[in-house]
Amino acid sequence: MKIFLPILQWLPKYRKEMLFGDAISGITAGILAITQGMAYAMIAGLPPVFGLYAAMTPQIIYVLLGTSRQLSIGPVAMDSLIVAAGISAIGIVGIEEYILAAVFLAFFVGIIQVILGVLKLGFLANFLSKPVLNGFTSAAALIIGLSQLKHMLRVDMQQTNKIHILFQEVILNFSETHFLSLGLGLVGIILIKVFQKINKKIPAILIVVSLGTIVMYFTQWHLQGIKIVGEIPVGLPKIGMPKLDKQLIIDLFPVAITLAVVGFTEAISIAKAIEEKHTEYQVDPNQELIAVGSGNIIGSFVQSYPTTASFSRSAIQDQGGAKSGIASLFSAALVLLTLLFLTPLFYYLPIPILAAIIMVSIFGLINIKYPIQLWKKNRDECLAFLITFIITMTVGIPQGIVIGILLSLLTMIFRTSKPHIAILGKIKNTEYYKNVNRFEEDITVDKRILIFRFDAQLFFGNQDYFKKELLKQVEIKGAELELIIINAEAINYIDSSALNMLEKVCTDLKETKIKIMITGAIGPIRDIIFNHKLITIIGADNLFINTSEAVNTFSERNIVSGIQRKISTQNLTVTNVTKNNTNES
Repeated sequence: MKIFLPILQWLPKYRKEMLFGDAISGITAGILAITQGMAYAMIAGLPPVFGLYAAMTPQIIYVLLGTSRQLSIGPVAMDSLIVAAGISAIGIVGIEEYILAAVFLAFFVGIIQVILGVLKLGFLANFLSKPVLNGFTSAAALIIGLSQLKHMLRVDMQQTNKIHILFQEVILNFSETHFLSLGLGLVGIILIKVFQKINKKIPAILIVVSLGTIVMYFTQWHLQGIKIVGEIPVGLPKIGMPKLDKQLIIDLFPVAITLAVVGFTEAISIAKAIEEKHTEYQVDPNQELIAVGSGNIIGSFVQSYPTTASFSRSAIQDQGGAKSGIASLFSAALVLLTLLFLTPLFYYLPIPILAAIIMVSIFGLINIKYPIQLWKKNRDECLAFLITFIITMTVGIPQGIVIGILLSLLTMIFRTSKPHIAILGKIKNTEYYKNVNRFEEDITVDKRILIFRFDAQLFFGNQDYFKKELLKQVEIKGAELELIIINAEAINYIDSSALNMLEKVCTDLKETKIKIMITGAIGPIRDIIFNHKLITIIGADNLFINTSEAVNTFSERNIVSGIQRKISTQNLTVTNVTKNNTNES
């Protein structure tokens, strides 16, 4: 049950001293979810109240099924933009039909995500390397944080996820700045930072929200231009099965696939970024797919449109001291209470204060030291960080993720196509064989023997590199070379293309009277060799446990013991043949 319901892993261990942090961070994120939910619903082309529906049920489902304890699920800007673009593109007319399509889209997206989770395709998240993840996180945080400037300055700005357009909009509209709104927002930022510096346990965000609301109530500054949340629609959503329509499935399929992938990528990126700060749990990508997908499916029965993890709300819950999913339950409960009873309390909440909270929380995800460390230690990974960062900021968040993953794959392919190789020699007065380049002064080299170590799997992508480097070393050794030992300790797989290459190379070398031995081959590699005619070319007697055994056999004509021979040649093919012969007897 703990596998299917991860809440059972942490709930029995819940301690009462965790409740305060969960309550404060959850309530604060809930306050933000209320206002963000309404704003994002409008971006999606829906009535504001649908943002509250989306901020409630999916969050509760995630608490039961999710593996991150700080992740906040609900409506987000990116998915809202995709929903608006996708539904508008199929030409739906009328708000009622539009709502039905958005709700069905949540159901559709959830089904796709759950199927991906059940098929264990969450491993795709493993291709989000740390540099790519940090590049994406930093850029997305910068974009979302700067997008709040329109609320701080109280200017009309184009909704965009491109940094250069954001700056352009700020510059073009700066003359329209409402300085009272800007001043209130800056005061909010300063107070939050001051409270956090005094003591991180102080509920800084909640205090600032309360102070801002009280100030607006008594000063009535909204009459002078400061925007406030205003009236929130009252009432619970209708419960019912989303309308299923064959044509709608066909029309929305591309959008659903996009939202399923983008939504999961956003969720797992944020979850993994937060996970780095916590050692008490691990995020499971497959379970995350099931959790986020189930939230979308069940949410669609209560009028929710597609949801995923929120950068800003997750950051608030994490930085606010959330220790478990109870924080998200507080957040969802606040949304529920707001829909039922609490709408008057949020009427005077100033929008610049909310913008200040988002900016402080989101900029905390930007790690300036990390790329500097990468630049000093690993330029390749620093390049992956910078490219992901730049693409995310200038082209878009989904594109940044895709490019980052492709960079990670290309880097991995490049490294496996030209892996590390080493020529080994014997450490004086020992039986150890080590890299001659690392132990030049301590090594003795036999001119008759070439010991070649290949530190990667051997497959079609690096077989030519293997052949080229081996033959280069053969040429360097010259006419004195009598034996080649292939140290296979680091080789964990050989594909058919590489086997054919080895067959030809070994055949050619044997024709020049050079003996071939293989040492240190693990069981699966021995199985591969014995299942291929390579074993007849090399000979089973030329497989050895370690390099020193092979060298001693060649140099001193030592005879290996029965147990040594059994260990070096043991393979499933031989074992199975023996078993079959025994059974037949």
